[in-house]
Amino acid sequence: METWTAEKLMAVSNGYWEACVLHAGVQLDLFTVLGADTLRADEIADKLRADSRGTTMLLNALVAMGLLGKEEDRYANTMASRTLLDRESPQYFGYLIRHHHNLMGAWEQLSESVLKGAPLFKDATSGGGGLEPFLMGMFNSAMGIAPQLATQIDLSGRRSLLDLGGGPGTYAIHFCLENPQLKGTVYDLPGTEPFAKKIIEQFGLSNRIDFMPGDYLKKDPKGRYDVVWISHILHAAGPAECRMILEKIVSVLEPKGMLLVHDFILDNSFDGPLFPALFSLNMLVNTKQGQTYSQGQIEEMLLSTGFKEVRRLPFRGPGESGVMIGIC
Repeated sequence: METWTAEKLMAVSNGYWEACVLHAGVQLDLFTVLGADTLRADEIADKLRADSRGTTMLLNALVAMGLLGKEEDRYANTMASRTLLDRESPQYFGYLIRHHHNLMGAWEQLSESVLKGAPLFKDATSGGGGLEPFLMGMFNSAMGIAPQLATQIDLSGRRSLLDLGGGPGTYAIHFCLENPQLKGTVYDLPGTEPFAKKIIEQFGLSNRIDFMPGDYLKKDPKGRYDVVWISHILHAAGPAECRMILEKIVSVLEPKGMLLVHDFILDNSFDGPLFPALFSLNMLVNTKQGQTYSQGQIEEMLLSTGFKEVRRLPFRGPGESGVMIGIC
C-alpha cells in the first residue's frame, strides 16, 4: 500500500481544482467554440461573452493540463479535446463531465450526509441540471463498455431481451447488434423515451428494439423475456428495493431465463476496490438508500429471489464494474 505523505495529502485535497477546470471548459463549451480554429484569448473571450482575464487564466490552465495547445498567443484544441470535448464530434464525452459537475453540490455536503445518513439535496441524482447530462452521460459511459462486453456474453440461444432501467438503450443496442436473432425492449421512465428512440434509430435498430415507459419501482414490466439486463440499477436502491426489483424480474423471465447484473462490485470485506467504495458515498449523497454491494451480497440477493447457477463473469470494466449472472 502506498505511504501517505504531506505531499500526497495535498494532491488529494486540491485534486478537485483540475476537475473544476475541466468542468468549466465543458460548461462554457470552450472546446466547441475553438473547434478547428487557432485563436487568441481575447477572440475566445468574445465568442464566450466572457471576461478576457478570466478566460486567459482558464485557457492557460487547460494548456498546462494538456487539453489545449498553445503557440505564441494562440490556442487550439488538441486531437483528444477535439475528439472528446467538441460537441460537433460524434465521440463527444462532455455529457458525462456535465453530469459529474452537477453532482458536485451533493458531494460538498458529504460530511453532513454522513451525520444524517441521507442526502441533503431533493433531486441530487441529476444535480438540478436536467435530464440530458444524466442520460447522455450514461450513454458516454456505456459506449466505452457495451461494444466489447456484448462479444463476451453468449446470448446465441436467446431471442427476447429486457433492458430494465436501460436509459438510452446502449446495452440493448449492442446486444442486438451482436445477436441478429435478438429483439429488445428498453423499460424506463417516460422522460427517457425521446433520448432512447433517437439513439436506437441512429443505430438502425428501431425495428428490433422498442421502448416501454414505466417506473420499475412502482409498476411491473409487461411481457415475457428469456434474458434481462440491468446495468447500474441495484446501487441506486436499498436492500429491500433490490429484492423487489429482482422479484419483478423473476416474474417476467421465461423458465431457464437469464439475468445479467452489471454494477460496481465491492470486495466481500467492503473496503475495496477504491472506486466502488467511493461510489457508495456517491449514492449516500445522492439517494435515500442506495449503496454499492459486494459480490457476496449480490449472490445472496439472487439466490434468495429464485435464481440458480449464480456466478460472476470474468469481465472487469472501468471503475471495477463486474457482471453477475443468474439462471431461473
